[in-house]
Amino acid sequence: MSFEFFLGSLEIGLIYALVSLGVFISFRLLDFPDLTADGSFPLGGAICGLCIYIGINPWLATLYGTLGGCVAGMITGWLYVRLNILQLLSSIIVMIGLYSVNLRILGAAPYIMGETPNLAGSPNLPLLNLDTIFTPFLNSDLSNQYIVQPLIITLFVILFWLVLNSFLKSYKGLALRATGTNSRMAKAQGISTGSITILGMAISNGLIALGGCLFVQTQGGADITIGVGTIVIGLASIIIGESIFPAKKMWLITLSVILGSILYRLFIAVALGNEYLQLIGIGTEDLNLITAILVVLALVIPKQIKKWRQKRGNRA
Repeated sequence: MSFEFFLGSLEIGLIYALVSLGVFISFRLLDFPDLTADGSFPLGGAICGLCIYIGINPWLATLYGTLGGCVAGMITGWLYVRLNILQLLSSIIVMIGLYSVNLRILGAAPYIMGETPNLAGSPNLPLLNLDTIFTPFLNSDLSNQYIVQPLIITLFVILFWLVLNSFLKSYKGLALRATGTNSRMAKAQGISTGSITILGMAISNGLIALGGCLFVQTQGGADITIGVGTIVIGLASIIIGESIFPAKKMWLITLSVILGSILYRLFIAVALGNEYLQLIGIGTEDLNLITAILVVLALVIPKQIKKWRQKRGNRA
């Protein structure tokens, strides 16, 4: 595996670390099975791409994309809290609806710029040769791209990791954790569990959409398909992180999620770059299969090690 390939995998792992933190909030803290992630990730990328395409400052474009994800999460939470639609079904409804919304957003950019007479949906939007948040830090020949982009994304991850940990220590954060642990007890303590759930879903999908914003800026374009499997990647990162780096303190748990995302992408890179696996026909089209195998191993191996230790202790 070349150094550039390693840095590219690290970059993607860091982007999905933000996604994994968002999934962690919904699945672990709120106990909310949320499939909105598959729609909010490309939503953030689509809004960000649209704004950059029409000339809006890339930092503002990233902010708008993140806020778009927050709105998507709020809608999912609202469907569950106010309309009493099942959690999973609420997220599926929003995810399906966002597919059409994302197509419309991606198709709106050429129409706004007068490049096409009709406002129609589009599956992709190129951002080549357009300014991104990375542009001011890159050399004219892009020779430092593989160093600068992962470094800036690392700063994003550290910043939002610190902000998230601070939030989880606040009253609202503790209320959110209490709501996910035992909603009835939280209500008995005077916590507005409905509002907290909507807030948590907004934060969760905002982080996921932020990942989408950064992703399209590193890839040079937005595409409707970038959200496929987002929730699986987020869950895989959480499972791998919790299995390899077990922790009890919240800041260590969130750190393990970040490390799990990075390790997940590195495992994928090693698997796809392995010469033996290439000889037997394993390629990029087997990415989802490799993901499934990694998740199974992350779930099974720690349990088997624990059983082995218990049997060894009983024999002693």
